[in-house]
Formats: sequence, structure tokens, C-alpha cells
Amino acid sequence: MTDETIITNSQAAEPANPIAAPVVLKGQERFVAPLDETPLQDVDSVDEAAPATSMWADAWRTLRRNPLFIVSAVLIVLIVFVALFPKVFTRQDPNFCDLNKSLSDAASGHPFGYDLQGCDVFARTVYGTRTSVSVGILTTLLVLVVGTLIGAFAGFFAGWIDAVLSRVTDIFMAIPLLLGAIVVLQMFRTSSSIWKIVLVLTLFGWTSTERIARGSVMESKNLEFNTASTALGSTPLRNLFRHIMPNSMASIIVVSTTSLGTYIVSEATLSFLGIGLPSTTVSWGGDIANAQTILRTNPMVLFYPSVALAITVLAFIMLGDAVKDALNPKSRTA
Repeated sequence: MTDETIITNSQAAEPANPIAAPVVLKGQERFVAPLDETPLQDVDSVDEAAPATSMWADAWRTLRRNPLFIVSAVLIVLIVFVALFPKVFTRQDPNFCDLNKSLSDAASGHPFGYDLQGCDVFARTVYGTRTSVSVGILTTLLVLVVGTLIGAFAGFFAGWIDAVLSRVTDIFMAIPLLLGAIVVLQMFRTSSSIWKIVLVLTLFGWTSTERIARGSVMESKNLEFNTASTALGSTPLRNLFRHIMPNSMASIIVVSTTSLGTYIVSEATLSFLGIGLPSTTVSWGGDIANAQTILRTNPMVLFYPSVALAITVLAFIMLGDAVKDALNPKSRTA
């Protein structure tokens, strides 16, 4: 074997240089465009001219594209308008009754006919909207304030404060809403008003909001923004009301929106049982209770206030579902 053969074999045995460019055969050439001709460098760029956004802005953007929110919002706006301006829809006094028109059929200006006492069913249905919506909104606002404050203090301060407030919450949570309301209203039957119904429903309805507020505050107080605010010298109460509670309101608003329909149904149930609002106050529950005696002969007298009640409750429940989807990042699809 010649020296040339030995040298050739030793060179072939040496490993290839890993840094060397790969061998490209004919027909396998690849073209790589220059970087300045491709938009790849803009993938991670930030548009500094874009307006700042927030969770609430993102939620509103999601709600505007949700058909469920649009339908429920239109219904709620119409219901609130009827409650605020009932005379736009009827000039008839809902408390004016004429026995000569008892159970008469629909007539011009009276599209729903008359009930057993000769009262205009359409007028009573329209004016009953104000009572039911007022009770639902006022109760929701009071429950939101009471439940949020108690839950916020319990979750933020913890310790014995949390223990005491949690045990009080457990006591009220063990009492069903309607059962507790019936017992209290039976004890104070000397006076009847919307505010009495609102206070009784608030007394037994704040527990769910308290639980949600407590959990949200306990989660938010351990986040970095609270630690940074404390390091900058902010007081605990300032942190609670300025930073923690605003960041905990999303889940509380969802629960409150959904519960509003429950309070409307509760008021109607109490009026149906005869222990809610007085008979002189026009309400859907009272009209449903009065119409049950003629259900077989004239079911339409009961039908109209029942449908109004069902549509109102359904609208607020749909609104609550839409708000829940918008404020929950895990449920967003865009």
C-alpha cells in the first residue's frame, strides 16, 4: 500500500466538521428571504400608540359581541322603562275596578280583559312591573353592600375576625331564604311596605355574596400589587378599598346579577302567600294569587302576570350568564 493510499484513508476516517455547511445536492436548493423582506421581526412588537385596556374594557368588548347579552339588555331596558313610565303604556288606574266588567273579554284600550273584580288586567300587569323590579333592584344593592363589606373584612383581616364573621354567615346560611322571610314577616304584620320586603330579603340573602367576596379578597390580598402597595407605605384599609376590592368585584357582580331574578321571584312568592305586600299595592304575585280561584274558567287572567314575571326573571338570568362569560377569562373564546 502506498503512502498516498494511507493518507487518503486517514483523512476519510476523520469526523466531519460539525460547523461546516451541509452538502446541498442539485434540485434541493433552498431560498431564504432576507429578514428585512419578512414581517417576522414584528411578531413580538407592541403597538405603543394603541389605547390602554383593562379587564372591564375587555369584558365590554366581549359583551357587545354576545347575542345573549344583547337580547337580555334590550328586554331589561324595556322592563325598566315600563316600570319608570307606566302611563306611557296605559292611562287606566290599576286600582279602579268595576264589577259590571268582571271577567269581561278584551276591549279597545284593555287588551288583556278584566279580572274577577273588574280591574283592568293590562294596567295591573304594567304597574306591577314597578313593584317587582323595585324590590329586586333595591334588594340586590343592599345585599351587594352588606355581603361585600362583611366578606371583605373577613377575608382581609382573617384571624378571629374571620372566625366570628364566618360563623355568623353559617348561621344565616342555614336558614332558607323564603322560610326565614315568612317567619319574620309573620312577626311584623302590623305594617307592610316595599322596604320591609327589601330588608327581610336582604337579611337572609347576603350570605352567598359574603362567601364570594371573602374568597376573592383572600385570593387578591396575596398578589404582588398588594405587597408592592404595602412596601410603599399604604395602610391596610387603603389597600383593601383602593386595590383589593376593585380587583375582587368581577365575581361578586356576576353573583349579584344572577340573584336579582331570585329576589323578584321571592317577592312574588311572598305576595302570592298573602304575607308580602298589602292588597292595595299592585304586584304580579298578588294578581297571580287572586287569579288562582278562576284558573279553570279564565286562565288568561293568571297567564299575563305570570308571563311578565317569567320574562323579567329570564332576562336578568340571561344577563348574569353573559356577564359571567365576559368576566371569566377561562370561558372566553376570543
